[in-house]
Amino acid sequence: MKCLLNKRSKVGHRFVLDREIAIFQKKLSHWWRVNAREFPWRNDNATSYHLIVSELLLQRTRAETVELYWPKFINIFSDWDTLANTSEKKICKILQPLGLSRQRAPRIKALAVEICTEKGRFPQTQEDILLLPGVGQYIANAILLFVHDVPAPLLDVNMARVLERYFGSRKLVDIRFDPYLQSLSKMIVTNNDPRMINWAILDLGALVCKSANPICNQCPLKSNCRHFHRSGRSLRQRK
Repeated sequence: MKCLLNKRSKVGHRFVLDREIAIFQKKLSHWWRVNAREFPWRNDNATSYHLIVSELLLQRTRAETVELYWPKFINIFSDWDTLANTSEKKICKILQPLGLSRQRAPRIKALAVEICTEKGRFPQTQEDILLLPGVGQYIANAILLFVHDVPAPLLDVNMARVLERYFGSRKLVDIRFDPYLQSLSKMIVTNNDPRMINWAILDLGALVCKSANPICNQCPLKSNCRHFHRSGRSLRQRK
């Protein structure tokens, strides 16, 4: 009997979670159609090269900063071949305004050389993609998403913040190894438009669900958000 109850509990929990995810996706999609941020690497003419390079540049850098220097970077480095055939020193110089140029330049150069060696082909699986030089979990997921059209989450601290506030907190400090966040984020981006839902979560995190002083009264998810309701209860208790 205990085993049966446990099975029923798990099935019921999954049903509730699936319903929560569907509500989350629907409300966020409606919000994003009106409030999406516009960046050159998101337009219809953007190639997989543009999308992967943008993610390399966006790591630990604000999107607005990358946008400012994007035209210059793309005009100089129009494809993987150009990057591969440019010296690391020159790449570093071009990247200086974005910061972290000494860390970025060798990684970008090494990845470009590897991709050109493989004639523009990326590995198909995450395990093989992670063997590419300078590629961690986030960029591996970006390659799956933008090159192979595989639903994969662009899970960083910003996406983690949105998901945890809405669905509940993770157990481990490092999001890369937290099974709850990893599983939840994959479930959420598995829909008809995984690119859109990824960008929508990131945009909500940047515009509304901010790290400090989130604008909860403007959030399309507030009616179902755990963080919003917990905060509301704590405010009422202090009155």
